[in-house]
Amino acid sequence: MDVDLIFKIAAIGILVSVLNQVLARSGRDEQATMVTLAGLVVVLMLVVREISALFDLVKDLFGL
Repeated sequence: MDVDLIFKIAAIGILVSVLNQVLARSGRDEQATMVTLAGLVVVLMLVVREISALFDLVKDLFGL
């Protein structure tokens, strides 16, 4: 696993949490929720891409 992936996920988490707090304090709870969901989707897409690469590697390794 690449360390860059961990840093990307951490950066997205920090950015989403800051935006969430700013929007929640200003009374925009719906937008804060949408920002949180968008951050979750972005992180899940990164993880799904890595899992797909892992499955391709296993498939090539065993010649399936």
